[in-house]
Amino acid sequence: MSIPIKTPAEIEKMRAAGRAAAIVLDRLAKLVEPGITTGEIDRSAAEYMAELGCKSAFLGYRKFPGQTCISVNEQVVHGIGGERRLAYGDIVKIDTGVVLDGWIGDTATTVCCGAVDPETERLCTATKRILEGAIPFAEAGRRLGDLSNYIETEALRQGLGVVREFVGHGVGRKLHEEPQIPNYGRKGSGPKLKAGMTLAIEPMINLGVEGVRILEDGWTVVTLDGKPSAHFEHTILVTENEPEVLTCLPPIA
Repeated sequence: MSIPIKTPAEIEKMRAAGRAAAIVLDRLAKLVEPGITTGEIDRSAAEYMAELGCKSAFLGYRKFPGQTCISVNEQVVHGIGGERRLAYGDIVKIDTGVVLDGWIGDTATTVCCGAVDPETERLCTATKRILEGAIPFAEAGRRLGDLSNYIETEALRQGLGVVREFVGHGVGRKLHEEPQIPNYGRKGSGPKLKAGMTLAIEPMINLGVEGVRILEDGWTVVTLDGKPSAHFEHTILVTENEPEVLTCLPPIA
């Protein structure tokens, strides 16, 4: 396994791409309200990317037809924007990848469309906190399996299902680089992390069973039991000190 190590100049490019992805995702999340279609959100993504001088990392990737992935309720990931109108109580997963100057930023969030039921709210809160808790494991000298094991352990402790068929990944010039980053694993296993690696960590956690299937469109992943799923993602830089979140909003001047 060859995991790319970014140079200081390349890391600056990754920071810029990560900030652009974060800005686009933040704007898209603010559009979520009852009545808007997933297609309208997707078209807005193209506009926001153009304003920032970047383009979608997803559109055309293995023939994917959308600017972003927009997945609702029991849809886990890879949903395609279309005519579906969001309803009060939906949860919406928006996964945004952008290419800026040849480098990719990849980030995702789950947004509640109005108030949601308590169990779904618990799922969303838990998944976000699991991502936040996993990030500190992305430090030089640790094994990747430590990070994966933390995600799995925390999810199972809370009675949630961990999606196994889809995983996080390295990211850089390519959308999917080595290593693969499962949301499950054994402590002390996997490659040793080194400064300069850039990782897309993305827990995909189900309220019910862990099993999923792909719909007839060839892309949209849904839970087997029809219960909701949550998804959060950040692109992380491994450093000699604390990990750096590359897909965070720039500070307000």
